[in-house]
Amino acid sequence: MKRLTLEQYREMVDEVIEFKKQNGEMPEFTMINGTKIEKKNIIDIIERVNKFVLEMGRNPRSVDIQTFDVEQYNLVTMK
Repeated sequence: MKRLTLEQYREMVDEVIEFKKQNGEMPEFTMINGTKIEKKNIIDIIERVNKFVLEMGRNPRSVDIQTFDVEQYNLVTMK
């Protein structure tokens, strides 16, 4: 599992927002410091950071890039 610093996370979000403004949709992936982050992981990271900020009242120092099996993820989230 890899990890993004807060600065790298912000860079990723900026790139995703800029892509969406230009193309009307989120990118299928983004590259941050040579690490490819898939769309499903981008969404997951943003959701986890938002939840952390709401619960803790501050930004995290770093964010794990979790890779997961989409079918397994769907089974867990639908329970």
